[in-house]
Amino acid sequence: MNKWNGVSATALKALHTLEIVADSPAPVSVQEVANRLVSDKATAYRMLVTLLKSGFVVRDEASKRYSLSYKVVSLSRNLLAENEVSKLIQKEMRELSLATQETIHYSVLDGHKTVLVQRVKGIQLVNVDFQIGDRSPLHCTAIGKVILAFQDVRLIEEVIAAVLPEMASKTITEAEALRQELRKIRSQGYAIDDHEYSDTMRCIAVPVFEGNSHVSSGISISGPDSRFSFEKLDELIGPILDASRNLSRQLGGIPWHE
Repeated sequence: MNKWNGVSATALKALHTLEIVADSPAPVSVQEVANRLVSDKATAYRMLVTLLKSGFVVRDEASKRYSLSYKVVSLSRNLLAENEVSKLIQKEMRELSLATQETIHYSVLDGHKTVLVQRVKGIQLVNVDFQIGDRSPLHCTAIGKVILAFQDVRLIEEVIAAVLPEMASKTITEAEALRQELRKIRSQGYAIDDHEYSDTMRCIAVPVFEGNSHVSSGISISGPDSRFSFEKLDELIGPILDASRNLSRQLGGIPWHE
């Protein structure tokens, strides 16, 4: 039996349209959505109007462009609500931020991307200002690579097969190079992004292990390369690995190399 029996192609297209609007840093036009959907303008317009009528997008009447509405936030309020797990995560992030004075990010795996769901601000005046809800690729960010490294080989190959777009001067775009990078990450327990996502930024990230050695989230620290030299990243390895071990134990997971 086909597991996709009963799936509505129209509903999937509408959800894809919503993702396109969400991924865009600026309001989008009907033509831009059509291009991303690989469909005609009439179909794109129909999807957008459906989302507009249901309240998930808004339209600027002057420019005729579409952006997300705050109704989308209501869908995730229970997911992001305070609970015991999120309190444990926040506590560990605050301690790591105090130890490093840096802003700490906690992201989760969502399909072929990561989503930033929690952060604790540091005291550094010059930092990288990621926002809750920001989505990042798996192949060229420290948090994406460190989570991907501990996934089933099938997901790794899916990400590779979907193409590895070049985002910055050192983005890994070759399949075997990414496989080799993921093996290195699994061996050392952390990932570094050195001008792979942005030519002005470096990052370090660690996985968080849950029961059955499952990894669906991780902790990362990012900063401008003017401050985040390799010496600085070396200083962060110990504290961020300690945070990974502590949080993993509290979530019932077996920390890296234990």
